[in-house]
Amino acid sequence: HLQASVVFTFYTSLTAIPRVCAHSVYLQVSIFYTAPTAVRALHAKGDEWVTRHSRASLRLLGSVGEPINPDAHRWYKDVVGGGRCPIMDTWWQTETGAHMIAPLPRAMQQKPGSAALPFFGVSPAIVDEKGNVLQVCTQAMCVCVEC
Repeated sequence: HLQASVVFTFYTSLTAIPRVCAHSVYLQVSIFYTAPTAVRALHAKGDEWVTRHSRASLRLLGSVGEPINPDAHRWYKDVVGGGRCPIMDTWWQTETGAHMIAPLPRAMQQKPGSAALPFFGVSPAIVDEKGNVLQVCTQAMCVCVEC
């Protein structure tokens, strides 16, 4: 099978949004993976930028970085994905080079705004400034991941 990747870097300007949508239709994009910042920016521009284009080729939506806020998550799924595409709302860091917390699309119930469960082999923990694992988080702390 021939697989292709389309990398499209854009700023959230009014001229970039139609190009992203048009290129996605023209190239029959099936997986649309972007940053939560782009989802929020597209959402802020309104539904018309997305709904004027066919999204029939889409089968999976993705987001990388911090989890998408619940409102943007619902919009991404309902408007961009037409209510039929699951979202891979993932949390990872550049240092890890892989997903640390992520859902398994179609295999688990998703909660908008939550990246779901630790990925296979990942054991996250909340620690204090000395590295002691905390059972209850009472303030902003560091999250450590053991793989």
